[in-house]
Amino acid sequence: MSKAAFTIKAFAVYMLALGVILVLIPNVVLAMFGLPTTSEVWIRVVGLLVFNIGVYYWFAAVSEARAFFRASVFTRVLVLVAFATFAALDLVDPPLILFGVADFVGGIWTFFALRQDARGA
Repeated sequence: MSKAAFTIKAFAVYMLALGVILVLIPNVVLAMFGLPTTSEVWIRVVGLLVFNIGVYYWFAAVSEARAFFRASVFTRVLVLVAFATFAALDLVDPPLILFGVADFVGGIWTFFALRQDARGA
């Protein structure tokens, strides 16, 4: 397994776990981040989508889908930019940015792993 694939697999585990938690006990996560809790179904829908994205990441890692790895760097950096912008515009509560930080850190980790793999390190 390449270093980049390992980073993608690790992010998949994060997404799978977060997805399951958001489906089963969403208000625990919301409260932990200081976000308003809800009894609406939307957060569970988000959880299912997060879980499904985790499945895509897992299979991309297992199949060494390098184009996916590269694309994920851009999209995961974009998540932080978007969440920070939403918070700056007062569209969301600022703690949502923490989820963007997780994406950003994972994306940067993958970026450097891709460079190491390309150098044969």
